[in-house]
Amino acid sequence: MDASNQSRRQHILEQVADYHAEEFAPQKFIPGKSPVPVSGKVLDADDLKTLVDSCLDMWLTAGRFATEFETSLARSCGVRYALFTNSGSSANLLATTALTAKELGDRRLQPGDEVITAATGFPTTVNPIIQNGLVPVFVDVCPETYNIDSTQIERAIGERTKAIIIAHTLGNPFDLDTVMRLADKYKLWVIEDMCDALGSEYRGQKVGTFGHLATCSFYPAHHITTAEGGAVLVNSPMLKKVVESLRDWGRDCWCETGHDDTCGKRFEWQLGDLPHGYDHKYIYSRIGYNLKPTEMQAALGVSQLKKLPEFTQQRQQNFAALRELLRDLESDLSFASATQHANPSWFGFPITVRPNSRISKEKLIATLNAAKIGTRQLFAGNLLRQPAYSEISYRAVGNLKIADRIMNDSFWIGVYPGITEPMLQYVSDVFHNAFSETHSRAA
Repeated sequence: MDASNQSRRQHILEQVADYHAEEFAPQKFIPGKSPVPVSGKVLDADDLKTLVDSCLDMWLTAGRFATEFETSLARSCGVRYALFTNSGSSANLLATTALTAKELGDRRLQPGDEVITAATGFPTTVNPIIQNGLVPVFVDVCPETYNIDSTQIERAIGERTKAIIIAHTLGNPFDLDTVMRLADKYKLWVIEDMCDALGSEYRGQKVGTFGHLATCSFYPAHHITTAEGGAVLVNSPMLKKVVESLRDWGRDCWCETGHDDTCGKRFEWQLGDLPHGYDHKYIYSRIGYNLKPTEMQAALGVSQLKKLPEFTQQRQQNFAALRELLRDLESDLSFASATQHANPSWFGFPITVRPNSRISKEKLIATLNAAKIGTRQLFAGNLLRQPAYSEISYRAVGNLKIADRIMNDSFWIGVYPGITEPMLQYVSDVFHNAFSETHSRAA
Protein backbone atom coordinates (compact mmCIF):
# COMPACT_ATOMS: atom_id res chain seq x y z
CA MET A 1 0.00 0.00 0.00
CA ASP A 2 1.47 3.35 -0.98
CA ALA A 3 1.87 6.21 1.49
CA SER A 4 -1.13 8.10 0.12
CA ASN A 5 -3.53 5.19 0.61
CA GLN A 6 -2.05 4.43 4.02
CA SER A 7 -2.68 8.03 5.09
CA ARG A 8 -6.24 7.88 3.74
CA ARG A 9 -6.88 4.67 5.66
CA GLN A 10 -5.53 6.19 8.85
CA HIS A 11 -7.82 9.20 8.40
CA ILE A 12 -10.84 6.91 7.98
CA LEU A 13 -9.97 5.01 11.17
CA GLU A 14 -9.60 8.25 13.12
CA GLN A 15 -13.08 9.26 11.96
CA VAL A 16 -14.39 5.84 13.03
CA ALA A 17 -13.04 6.46 16.54
CA ASP A 18 -14.77 9.85 16.63
CA TYR A 19 -18.00 8.28 15.41
CA HIS A 20 -17.84 5.63 18.13
CA ALA A 21 -17.29 8.25 20.82
CA GLU A 22 -20.42 10.11 19.75
CA GLU A 23 -22.73 7.25 18.76
CA PHE A 24 -21.88 4.78 21.52
CA ALA A 25 -21.19 7.03 24.48
CA PRO A 26 -21.88 5.33 27.84
CA GLN A 27 -25.43 5.76 29.09
CA LYS A 28 -26.22 6.59 32.71
CA PHE A 29 -27.82 3.69 34.58
CA ILE A 30 -31.31 4.53 35.84
CA PRO A 31 -32.61 1.94 38.36
CA GLY A 32 -35.89 0.43 37.23
CA LYS A 33 -35.67 1.92 33.75
CA SER A 34 -32.30 0.79 32.42
CA PRO A 35 -31.93 -2.95 31.83
CA VAL A 36 -29.41 -5.12 33.68
CA PRO A 37 -28.67 -7.68 30.95
CA VAL A 38 -27.76 -11.24 31.81
CA SER A 39 -24.96 -11.13 29.23
CA GLY A 40 -23.71 -9.01 26.38
CA LYS A 41 -20.88 -7.74 24.28
CA VAL A 42 -18.48 -5.03 25.44
CA LEU A 43 -17.15 -3.20 22.40
CA ASP A 44 -14.98 -0.09 22.24
CA ALA A 45 -13.56 2.18 19.55
CA ASP A 46 -10.64 -0.16 18.88
CA ASP A 47 -13.07 -2.98 18.07
CA LEU A 48 -14.94 -0.81 15.56
CA LYS A 49 -11.69 0.47 14.04
CA THR A 50 -10.36 -3.06 13.58
CA LEU A 51 -13.62 -4.15 11.94
CA VAL A 52 -13.47 -1.25 9.50
CA ASP A 53 -9.77 -1.87 8.89
CA SER A 54 -10.57 -5.42 7.78
CA CYS A 55 -13.35 -4.18 5.50
CA LEU A 56 -10.97 -1.77 3.79
CA ASP A 57 -8.87 -4.74 2.69
CA MET A 58 -11.89 -6.04 0.74
CA TRP A 59 -10.72 -9.56 1.64
CA LEU A 60 -13.86 -11.13 3.06
CA THR A 61 -12.90 -14.75 3.66
CA ALA A 62 -10.20 -15.76 6.15
CA GLY A 63 -7.05 -13.73 5.63
CA ARG A 64 -4.42 -11.87 7.64
CA PHE A 65 -6.70 -11.22 10.61
CA ALA A 66 -7.76 -14.88 10.75
CA THR A 67 -4.13 -15.97 10.83
CA GLU A 68 -3.35 -13.45 13.57
CA PHE A 69 -6.39 -14.42 15.62
CA GLU A 70 -5.67 -18.16 15.47
CA THR A 71 -2.04 -17.58 16.44
CA SER A 72 -2.91 -15.20 19.30
CA LEU A 73 -5.73 -17.39 20.58
CA ALA A 74 -3.52 -20.49 20.68
CA ARG A 75 -0.88 -18.56 22.58
CA SER A 76 -3.42 -17.08 25.00
CA CYS A 77 -4.99 -20.47 25.73
CA GLY A 78 -1.69 -22.30 26.00
CA VAL A 79 -2.17 -24.76 23.13
CA ARG A 80 -0.31 -25.48 19.91
CA TYR A 81 -3.16 -24.83 17.48
CA ALA A 82 -6.42 -22.86 17.44
CA LEU A 83 -8.71 -23.39 14.46
CA PHE A 84 -11.24 -20.58 14.01
CA THR A 85 -14.72 -21.60 12.91
CA ASN A 86 -18.11 -19.99 12.41
CA SER A 87 -19.60 -20.87 15.83
CA GLY A 88 -18.98 -22.69 19.09
CA SER A 89 -21.60 -25.26 18.11
CA SER A 90 -19.65 -25.94 14.91
CA ALA A 91 -16.50 -26.27 17.01
CA ASN A 92 -18.19 -28.99 19.08
CA LEU A 93 -19.29 -30.79 15.92
CA LEU A 94 -15.79 -30.62 14.45
CA ALA A 95 -14.05 -31.78 17.63
CA THR A 96 -16.39 -34.75 18.09
CA THR A 97 -16.33 -35.75 14.43
CA ALA A 98 -12.53 -35.59 14.42
CA LEU A 99 -12.50 -38.51 16.87
CA THR A 100 -14.17 -40.69 14.22
CA ALA A 101 -11.18 -40.30 11.87
CA LYS A 102 -9.67 -43.49 10.45
CA GLU A 103 -6.19 -42.23 11.40
CA LEU A 104 -7.04 -43.04 15.04
CA GLY A 105 -7.17 -46.76 14.34
CA ASP A 106 -8.75 -48.84 17.10
CA ARG A 107 -9.36 -45.72 19.17
CA ARG A 108 -11.58 -44.04 16.59
CA LEU A 109 -15.19 -43.50 17.61
CA GLN A 110 -17.63 -45.59 15.60
CA PRO A 111 -21.44 -45.73 15.53
CA GLY A 112 -22.76 -47.30 18.72
CA ASP A 113 -19.76 -46.27 20.84
CA GLU A 114 -20.58 -44.43 24.05
CA VAL A 115 -19.63 -40.94 25.17
CA ILE A 116 -20.01 -39.75 28.76
CA THR A 117 -21.52 -36.31 29.24
CA ALA A 118 -23.40 -34.24 31.82
CA ALA A 119 -27.17 -34.42 32.18
CA THR A 120 -27.50 -30.62 32.23
CA GLY A 121 -26.06 -28.08 29.85
CA PHE A 122 -26.36 -26.61 26.39
CA PRO A 123 -27.69 -28.93 23.67
CA THR A 124 -24.80 -28.52 21.25
CA THR A 125 -22.40 -30.12 23.70
CA VAL A 126 -24.41 -33.32 23.29
CA ASN A 127 -25.84 -33.03 19.77
CA PRO A 128 -22.60 -33.93 17.93
CA ILE A 129 -22.52 -37.21 19.87
CA ILE A 130 -25.93 -38.10 18.48
CA GLN A 131 -25.18 -36.67 15.02
CA ASN A 132 -22.18 -39.01 14.74
CA GLY A 133 -24.25 -42.09 15.59
CA LEU A 134 -22.75 -42.35 19.08
CA VAL A 135 -24.60 -43.02 22.33
CA PRO A 136 -24.56 -40.36 25.07
CA VAL A 137 -24.24 -41.61 28.65
CA PHE A 138 -25.72 -39.03 30.99
CA VAL A 139 -24.26 -38.45 34.46
CA ASP A 140 -25.88 -36.31 37.14
CA VAL A 141 -24.38 -33.06 38.38
CA CYS A 142 -23.25 -31.58 41.70
CA PRO A 143 -25.63 -29.07 43.29
CA GLU A 144 -22.73 -26.94 44.56
CA THR A 145 -20.75 -26.56 41.33
CA TYR A 146 -23.42 -27.33 38.68
CA ASN A 147 -20.79 -29.52 37.01
CA ILE A 148 -20.80 -33.24 36.29
CA ASP A 149 -20.65 -35.37 39.48
CA SER A 150 -17.17 -36.81 39.04
CA THR A 151 -17.82 -39.47 41.70
CA GLN A 152 -20.28 -41.13 39.31
CA ILE A 153 -18.18 -41.09 36.14
CA GLU A 154 -16.45 -44.42 36.70
CA ARG A 155 -19.84 -46.09 37.18
CA ALA A 156 -20.83 -44.78 33.75
CA ILE A 157 -17.93 -46.42 31.92
CA GLY A 158 -18.92 -49.52 29.93
CA GLU A 159 -17.34 -51.79 27.37
CA ARG A 160 -18.10 -49.39 24.49
CA THR A 161 -17.27 -46.14 26.28
CA LYS A 162 -14.62 -44.28 24.33
CA ALA A 163 -14.85 -40.59 25.21
CA ILE A 164 -15.88 -37.94 27.70
CA ILE A 165 -17.34 -34.68 26.38
CA ILE A 166 -18.44 -32.16 28.99
CA ALA A 167 -18.61 -28.40 29.49
CA HIS A 168 -17.20 -26.23 32.24
CA THR A 169 -20.57 -25.01 33.51
CA LEU A 170 -20.98 -21.23 33.52
CA GLY A 171 -17.19 -20.86 33.55
CA ASN A 172 -16.68 -23.13 36.58
CA PRO A 173 -14.13 -25.84 35.64
CA PHE A 174 -15.22 -29.42 36.25
CA ASP A 175 -13.10 -31.84 38.30
CA LEU A 176 -10.27 -32.24 35.81
CA ASP A 177 -8.16 -34.35 38.18
CA THR A 178 -10.74 -37.13 38.23
CA VAL A 179 -11.75 -36.81 34.58
CA MET A 180 -8.20 -37.00 33.27
CA ARG A 181 -7.23 -39.80 35.66
CA LEU A 182 -10.15 -41.93 34.46
CA ALA A 183 -9.47 -41.01 30.85
CA ASP A 184 -5.91 -42.25 31.21
CA LYS A 185 -6.99 -45.41 33.07
CA TYR A 186 -9.61 -46.40 30.48
CA LYS A 187 -7.98 -44.88 27.37
CA LEU A 188 -10.81 -42.39 26.78
CA TRP A 189 -10.73 -39.29 24.63
CA VAL A 190 -11.60 -36.01 26.40
CA ILE A 191 -13.15 -32.93 24.81
CA GLU A 192 -13.42 -29.85 27.04
CA ASP A 193 -16.30 -27.64 26.01
CA MET A 194 -15.04 -24.30 27.29
CA CYS A 195 -17.53 -22.17 25.36
CA ASP A 196 -18.53 -20.52 28.66
CA ALA A 197 -15.12 -20.72 30.32
CA LEU A 198 -12.50 -18.84 28.30
CA GLY A 199 -9.89 -17.63 30.79
CA SER A 200 -10.80 -20.07 33.57
CA GLU A 201 -8.01 -22.00 35.28
CA TYR A 202 -7.61 -25.30 37.11
CA ARG A 203 -4.56 -25.73 39.36
CA GLY A 204 -3.15 -22.60 37.74
CA GLN A 205 -3.44 -24.05 34.23
CA LYS A 206 -5.81 -22.74 31.57
CA VAL A 207 -8.83 -24.92 30.86
CA GLY A 208 -8.74 -26.25 27.33
CA THR A 209 -5.21 -27.59 27.84
CA PHE A 210 -6.17 -30.78 29.69
CA GLY A 211 -8.25 -32.68 27.15
CA HIS A 212 -7.29 -33.95 23.71
CA LEU A 213 -9.43 -31.22 22.15
CA ALA A 214 -11.26 -28.18 23.46
CA THR A 215 -13.86 -25.82 22.03
CA CYS A 216 -14.61 -22.10 22.37
CA SER A 217 -17.54 -19.90 21.46
CA PHE A 218 -17.37 -16.21 20.62
CA TYR A 219 -21.09 -15.50 20.41
CA PRO A 220 -21.91 -11.98 21.73
CA ALA A 221 -22.92 -13.39 25.12
CA HIS A 222 -19.54 -15.01 25.73
CA HIS A 223 -16.24 -13.89 27.24
CA ILE A 224 -15.08 -12.25 24.03
CA THR A 225 -17.04 -11.93 20.82
CA THR A 226 -16.51 -12.24 17.09
CA ALA A 227 -20.29 -11.86 16.58
CA GLU A 228 -20.81 -15.47 15.53
CA GLY A 229 -17.69 -17.60 15.87
CA GLY A 230 -15.90 -20.38 17.70
CA ALA A 231 -12.67 -22.35 17.75
CA VAL A 232 -11.24 -25.80 18.24
CA LEU A 233 -8.08 -25.98 20.38
CA VAL A 234 -5.69 -28.90 19.91
CA ASN A 235 -2.06 -29.88 20.42
CA SER A 236 -1.89 -32.93 18.16
CA PRO A 237 -0.73 -32.11 14.58
CA MET A 238 -2.71 -35.09 13.30
CA LEU A 239 -5.98 -34.04 14.99
CA LYS A 240 -5.35 -30.47 13.85
CA LYS A 241 -5.16 -31.65 10.25
CA VAL A 242 -8.39 -33.67 10.64
CA VAL A 243 -10.33 -30.76 12.19
CA GLU A 244 -9.07 -28.35 9.53
CA SER A 245 -10.10 -30.71 6.75
CA LEU A 246 -13.57 -31.25 8.25
CA ARG A 247 -14.03 -27.49 8.61
CA ASP A 248 -12.89 -26.80 5.02
CA TRP A 249 -15.29 -28.99 2.98
CA GLY A 250 -13.40 -32.20 3.83
CA ARG A 251 -10.61 -31.34 1.43
CA ASP A 252 -7.22 -33.01 1.64
CA CYS A 253 -5.35 -29.81 0.75
CA TRP A 254 -4.18 -27.66 3.66
CA CYS A 255 -3.34 -24.45 1.78
CA GLU A 256 -4.64 -21.30 3.45
CA THR A 257 -7.29 -19.32 1.58
CA GLY A 258 -5.67 -17.43 -1.27
CA HIS A 259 -2.57 -19.65 -1.34
CA ASP A 260 -1.65 -22.48 -3.72
CA ASP A 261 0.86 -25.32 -3.79
CA THR A 262 1.94 -25.17 -0.14
CA CYS A 263 2.94 -28.84 -0.39
CA GLY A 264 5.07 -28.19 -3.49
CA LYS A 265 3.42 -31.02 -5.42
CA ARG A 266 -0.10 -29.80 -6.14
CA PHE A 267 -0.39 -31.81 -9.37
CA GLU A 268 1.57 -34.87 -8.27
CA TRP A 269 -0.83 -36.59 -5.84
CA GLN A 270 -2.46 -39.99 -6.25
CA LEU A 271 -5.34 -40.51 -3.79
CA GLY A 272 -8.39 -42.74 -4.00
CA ASP A 273 -9.40 -43.71 -7.50
CA LEU A 274 -8.60 -40.29 -8.92
CA PRO A 275 -6.18 -39.98 -11.84
CA HIS A 276 -2.57 -39.22 -10.97
CA GLY A 277 -1.94 -35.50 -10.76
CA TYR A 278 -5.54 -34.52 -9.99
CA ASP A 279 -5.49 -31.00 -8.52
CA HIS A 280 -4.87 -31.43 -4.78
CA LYS A 281 -7.06 -28.39 -4.03
CA TYR A 282 -10.01 -30.48 -5.21
CA ILE A 283 -9.27 -33.80 -3.54
CA TYR A 284 -11.61 -34.61 -0.64
CA SER A 285 -10.55 -37.13 1.96
CA ARG A 286 -13.44 -36.68 4.43
CA ILE A 287 -17.17 -36.05 4.56
CA GLY A 288 -16.74 -32.47 5.66
CA TYR A 289 -18.55 -29.16 5.96
CA ASN A 290 -18.00 -25.50 5.24
CA LEU A 291 -17.74 -24.12 8.77
CA LYS A 292 -15.21 -21.39 8.10
CA PRO A 293 -15.50 -17.88 9.55
CA THR A 294 -15.13 -14.53 7.82
CA GLU A 295 -12.22 -12.11 7.97
CA MET A 296 -14.37 -9.50 9.74
CA GLN A 297 -15.16 -11.97 12.52
CA ALA A 298 -11.45 -12.64 12.92
CA ALA A 299 -10.64 -8.92 13.00
CA LEU A 300 -13.05 -8.40 15.87
CA GLY A 301 -11.50 -11.39 17.63
CA VAL A 302 -8.02 -9.89 17.32
CA SER A 303 -9.18 -6.73 19.07
CA GLN A 304 -11.34 -8.46 21.68
CA LEU A 305 -8.71 -11.01 22.70
CA LYS A 306 -6.45 -8.21 23.94
CA LYS A 307 -9.13 -7.36 26.51
CA LEU A 308 -9.65 -10.92 27.81
CA PRO A 309 -7.55 -10.50 31.01
CA GLU A 310 -9.49 -7.35 31.90
CA PHE A 311 -12.82 -9.01 31.09
CA THR A 312 -11.92 -12.05 33.21
CA GLN A 313 -11.01 -9.88 36.18
CA GLN A 314 -14.27 -7.93 35.90
CA ARG A 315 -16.35 -11.12 35.74
CA GLN A 316 -14.65 -12.42 38.87
CA GLN A 317 -15.15 -9.14 40.69
CA ASN A 318 -18.83 -8.97 39.76
CA PHE A 319 -19.37 -12.56 40.88
CA ALA A 320 -17.67 -11.88 44.23
CA ALA A 321 -19.69 -8.69 44.71
CA LEU A 322 -23.02 -10.46 44.11
CA ARG A 323 -22.01 -13.27 46.43
CA GLU A 324 -21.37 -10.79 49.21
CA LEU A 325 -24.43 -8.63 48.51
CA LEU A 326 -26.78 -11.65 48.61
CA ARG A 327 -25.06 -13.52 51.44
CA ASP A 328 -27.82 -12.83 53.94
CA LEU A 329 -30.39 -14.58 51.69
CA GLU A 330 -28.73 -18.00 52.02
CA SER A 331 -31.64 -19.37 54.05
CA ASP A 332 -33.76 -19.00 50.89
CA LEU A 333 -31.19 -19.30 48.11
CA SER A 334 -28.10 -21.40 47.49
CA PHE A 335 -25.21 -20.11 45.42
CA ALA A 336 -22.49 -21.77 43.36
CA SER A 337 -19.12 -22.75 44.75
CA ALA A 338 -15.99 -22.88 42.63
CA THR A 339 -14.75 -26.41 42.02
CA GLN A 340 -11.79 -27.26 44.27
CA HIS A 341 -8.50 -26.10 42.69
CA ALA A 342 -10.42 -23.95 40.17
CA ASN A 343 -10.23 -20.24 39.42
CA PRO A 344 -13.33 -19.60 37.30
CA SER A 345 -13.86 -16.84 34.81
CA TRP A 346 -17.55 -16.84 35.62
CA PHE A 347 -20.03 -16.69 32.77
CA GLY A 348 -22.98 -16.16 35.08
CA PHE A 349 -24.10 -16.18 38.71
CA PRO A 350 -26.19 -19.33 39.30
CA ILE A 351 -28.85 -19.40 42.00
CA THR A 352 -30.97 -22.28 43.28
CA VAL A 353 -34.16 -21.56 45.21
CA ARG A 354 -34.26 -23.74 48.33
CA PRO A 355 -37.30 -25.96 49.01
CA ASN A 356 -38.24 -23.87 52.08
CA SER A 357 -37.75 -20.51 50.35
CA ARG A 358 -40.23 -17.75 51.06
CA ILE A 359 -40.49 -17.13 47.31
CA SER A 360 -40.78 -19.65 44.49
CA LYS A 361 -38.41 -19.63 41.54
CA GLU A 362 -41.23 -18.53 39.24
CA LYS A 363 -42.21 -15.60 41.45
CA LEU A 364 -38.62 -14.50 41.93
CA ILE A 365 -37.86 -14.57 38.20
CA ALA A 366 -41.05 -12.64 37.48
CA THR A 367 -40.02 -10.01 40.02
CA LEU A 368 -36.55 -9.69 38.52
CA ASN A 369 -37.83 -9.48 34.96
CA ALA A 370 -40.36 -6.81 35.95
CA ALA A 371 -37.42 -4.85 37.37
CA LYS A 372 -35.58 -5.23 34.03
CA ILE A 373 -33.00 -7.63 35.50
CA GLY A 374 -32.24 -10.37 32.98
CA THR A 375 -32.39 -14.04 33.98
CA ARG A 376 -31.69 -17.32 32.23
CA GLN A 377 -32.39 -20.97 32.90
CA LEU A 378 -29.36 -23.22 33.29
CA PHE A 379 -29.66 -23.80 29.54
CA ALA A 380 -31.68 -26.95 28.78
CA GLY A 381 -32.00 -28.15 32.37
CA ASN A 382 -32.23 -31.94 32.40
CA LEU A 383 -31.61 -32.60 28.72
CA LEU A 384 -33.62 -35.81 28.76
CA ARG A 385 -36.75 -33.80 29.61
CA GLN A 386 -36.38 -31.83 26.37
CA PRO A 387 -38.63 -32.90 23.44
CA ALA A 388 -35.65 -33.16 21.07
CA TYR A 389 -34.23 -36.07 23.07
CA SER A 390 -37.40 -38.07 23.61
CA GLU A 391 -36.46 -40.76 21.08
CA ILE A 392 -32.67 -40.92 21.23
CA SER A 393 -30.64 -43.94 22.30
CA TYR A 394 -28.83 -43.22 25.57
CA ARG A 395 -27.80 -44.53 28.97
CA ALA A 396 -28.16 -42.67 32.25
CA VAL A 397 -26.43 -43.23 35.57
CA GLY A 398 -28.97 -43.08 38.39
CA ASN A 399 -32.17 -41.07 38.41
CA LEU A 400 -30.60 -37.67 37.59
CA LYS A 401 -32.42 -36.09 40.53
CA ILE A 402 -30.01 -33.13 40.80
CA ALA A 403 -30.47 -32.39 37.10
CA ASP A 404 -34.22 -32.29 37.74
CA ARG A 405 -33.72 -30.05 40.75
CA ILE A 406 -31.66 -27.61 38.68
CA MET A 407 -34.29 -27.69 35.94
CA ASN A 408 -37.03 -26.87 38.47
CA ASP A 409 -35.30 -24.57 40.95
CA SER A 410 -32.24 -22.92 39.37
CA PHE A 411 -31.51 -19.91 37.18
CA TRP A 412 -28.69 -17.42 36.71
CA ILE A 413 -28.10 -13.70 36.45
CA GLY A 414 -25.34 -11.73 34.80
CA VAL A 415 -21.77 -10.89 35.77
CA TYR A 416 -20.45 -9.83 32.36
CA PRO A 417 -18.08 -6.82 32.22
CA GLY A 418 -20.81 -4.41 31.14
CA ILE A 419 -22.45 -4.72 34.56
CA THR A 420 -21.43 -1.83 36.81
CA GLU A 421 -21.40 -1.35 40.59
CA PRO A 422 -24.68 0.65 40.55
CA MET A 423 -26.29 -2.20 38.61
CA LEU A 424 -25.04 -4.76 41.15
CA GLN A 425 -26.40 -2.72 44.04
CA TYR A 426 -29.74 -2.38 42.25
CA VAL A 427 -29.88 -6.15 41.71
CA SER A 428 -29.23 -6.65 45.43
CA ASP A 429 -31.95 -4.16 46.36
CA VAL A 430 -34.52 -5.90 44.15
CA PHE A 431 -33.70 -9.29 45.67
CA HIS A 432 -33.93 -7.98 49.22
CA ASN A 433 -37.13 -6.05 48.57
CA ALA A 434 -38.74 -9.17 47.09
CA PHE A 435 -38.05 -11.17 50.22
CA SER A 436 -38.87 -8.27 52.56
CA GLU A 437 -42.28 -7.78 50.91
CA THR A 438 -43.01 -11.47 51.24
CA HIS A 439 -42.05 -11.37 54.92
CA SER A 440 -44.24 -8.29 55.49
CA ARG A 441 -47.27 -9.92 53.87
CA ALA A 442 -46.73 -13.08 55.90
CA ALA A 443 -46.59 -11.04 59.11
